Amino acid sequence: MNYDLEMEKQINHLDNQKTLLLHACCAPCSSAVLERIAKYFDITILYYNPNITDQEEYEKRLQELENFVSKLNLDNIKVMPGRYKPEEFFEISKGLEQEKERGKRCYECYKLRLEETAKIAEKLGFDFFTTTLSISPYKNSKWLNEIGENLDKKYQTTYLYADFKKKNGYKRSIELSRKYNLYRQDYCGCIYSKKEKELLQNSK
Repeated sequence: MNYDLEMEKQINHLDNQKTLLLHACCAPCSSAVLERIAKYFDITILYYNPNITDQEEYEKRLQELENFVSKLNLDNIKVMPGRYKPEEFFEISKGLEQEKERGKRCYECYKLRLEETAKIAEKLGFDFFTTTLSISPYKNSKWLNEIGENLDKKYQTTYLYADFKKKNGYKRSIELSRKYNLYRQDYCGCIYSKKEKELLQNSK
């Protein structure tokens, strides 16, 4: 399925401005996503990322996201910090600690964050929910959209299909990061991906 095309179909069928709960992992990934869809939705960005093991790193990314949104100065975009409980990530990672990046552990992490987004979207009455994660070439868009589709059936909110890396989305996020001087991290956030990256760097 062409998830980017599916999103375009959903957007084209909107009869008025809808509300969207957008899960986001950081400011750089949010940048090009917001640029593309902000004119169609009233957006609340949910920063729920218990996978970010180091609290200082977690707070740094949240602050950067809030600062970026304030610079945009758009009335229809705001940030909602989620709860920070790394134990929720460690719970779903049990038995998957040795998985490589982009493996089964990542799937469970996508599911954890997207389900929290869907729950909150239903509770607060949002029309749609989705995530910025698909803008990264390192994230599995098929998994993300399959999870979102399943949650759409489980909760009273509609999943917005997305593959934000399409139409040069990832390239644009890098350009916007430079324009706004955004902090770009070099690992996803969890202790396992950080260790994997460090091992790779040390082996060079």
